[in-house]
Amino acid sequence: MRRLLSTAAIIAIGLTPLAAKPAAAQGYQIDCAILLCLAGGWPPSVPCARARAEFIRRITPWPVEPPLQIWRCPMRAEFEAPNPVERLYRLAGFNPGPAVSLPRERETLQLAQAVGRAADIDVTDPAFDFIRSIDVFQVTARQREGRDDCNRYASVRRGTYDHDGQFRWQNSSISALPPAFRGAERYGQNCPDIWVRAVFVDWEDFEGTYGFEQVNY
Repeated sequence: MRRLLSTAAIIAIGLTPLAAKPAAAQGYQIDCAILLCLAGGWPPSVPCARARAEFIRRITPWPVEPPLQIWRCPMRAEFEAPNPVERLYRLAGFNPGPAVSLPRERETLQLAQAVGRAADIDVTDPAFDFIRSIDVFQVTARQREGRDDCNRYASVRRGTYDHDGQFRWQNSSISALPPAFRGAERYGQNCPDIWVRAVFVDWEDFEGTYGFEQVNY
């Protein structure tokens, strides 16, 4: 299924054709653009550049917001889409037309009842796993050698998306930070001086390509 998007990502997620029409792009909900551009690996275009900037801005303190707010993207609920690419397109109100010929799926996307800040459509399909790949870490960590011992303090919380697309915070730890996080690599080791405050977000696009961004403050 992942290869379906690789075949059509540039066309589809495709906000690419909109790059020559920035005025039209502004008419789209920013979260619809984030949804599509994230899935397609942030293809180069004016709308996707704006979408990525907003995605990162939301994790920049203060406050730290969910980077993708699916509930803000008005989505169409009743239709049959032949593949995940076209489904994503139509959900956000785009109509790419018959750009490529792809295998037809039998599934019909049905409206799901919104609960809290969950998506208003069914995103439990594996095609939407890129949403659940998003992790947000808010980190404060201090370490310094004291007179008699090592003084350490760490506060980590992690934000994730559940199967319904709802964003939730939970307490976490330094050990849960992804390898790409920088600043706390030696926390808990031999007491080197450490002082880091940062928000970190990482994700995988539809094809599983990894990406991340860290904002220190």
